[in-house]
Amino acid sequence: MPAMRSLRTTAFALVFFAIFALSAARSHAQAALLMEEPYGFFGSVNPTGHNAVYFARICAETPVKLRRCEPGEMGAVIARYEGINGDDWLAVPLMPYLYSVEKTTDVPVYANRPAVNRLRERYHEAQLLSLGDHLPPGSFMRGGWTELIGVSYERRIYAFRFDTTEQQDDELIDRLNDSKNRAKFNLLFNNCSDFARRILDFYFPGTFKRSIFPDAGVTTPKQLAYKLERYSCKHPEMHLTIYALPQIPGYRRHSHSNRNVAESLAVTGYDVPIALANPYLAGGLFVDYLVRGRHRLIPKNLPALTADKLWLLTGSGQSIENRVNISAQVPGTVRRGIAQAGETAAAGSSLPEIRVANE
Repeated sequence: MPAMRSLRTTAFALVFFAIFALSAARSHAQAALLMEEPYGFFGSVNPTGHNAVYFARICAETPVKLRRCEPGEMGAVIARYEGINGDDWLAVPLMPYLYSVEKTTDVPVYANRPAVNRLRERYHEAQLLSLGDHLPPGSFMRGGWTELIGVSYERRIYAFRFDTTEQQDDELIDRLNDSKNRAKFNLLFNNCSDFARRILDFYFPGTFKRSIFPDAGVTTPKQLAYKLERYSCKHPEMHLTIYALPQIPGYRRHSHSNRNVAESLAVTGYDVPIALANPYLAGGLFVDYLVRGRHRLIPKNLPALTADKLWLLTGSGQSIENRVNISAQVPGTVRRGIAQAGETAAAGSSLPEIRVANE
């Protein structure tokens, strides 16, 4: 009898811990730092790119009000932009943000400018009129509401996905909804990357602070992704994963690689007058480039994550059992694992997932 009671107790404990583990797993969702490549004229002058943050559990009730997502919704992208309705941040559902449509079947395989403009106008009339009837769409020199939708027609995006909890997401919703949300944009000291940096520091307190080195105190998309990657090396429980969302081919030339401040000054030719005016500053920027500028954030030959495979980013759809794990050595100081999604029997092919994790 004592042996039977011991077995029952052990079985009960195992069942309890199994249920606890499953419920803990379900309590986690995911967010992703989006590092968006620079494009066009401004992207040549300032080749640092853009940052936004995607949340699988947070949705946009309006572009300036957040809520928890309902079942079946794919989450929203939140970012800071310059001069859009005087708001400091705006939120857009994932599919429209990437493709200006709400269904994957409506995503074009080729983007011609008139068709993209029609898609944007249609979504603007349906969902963005709350921002104002006279909101400018943007121009050659200044952005507008067109920056909020159809981003994948303009540039390639890299998503650095990490785990979040329900409590963290709920607290962020309350914090952003309760904020004044008035424009604070400043290219050098309060830009889109500074907004994303504060969100990351909310999830990982004390980690993503402003610093003089690197980038001369300016927060850049590449710097932020670098810090997130380095942080994940010591915290594998965040399950950092990298995905590539390709640019839709069409009227726009391929976007350029993200660069930090030192790289940007070198490729734009600004380093020459800086060296003449202040050799010490130029030397510091050169050291900055040697230490961090050449670090490879993105593995070579990263497979594309197209619209029909967004479940890999959102966490919905197919299960993790359908993925095939492989390992590879990626250049840099960290040895990282690469997991590739397997082919589905029905479709005959599948786009791979690139997973970054410590081994």
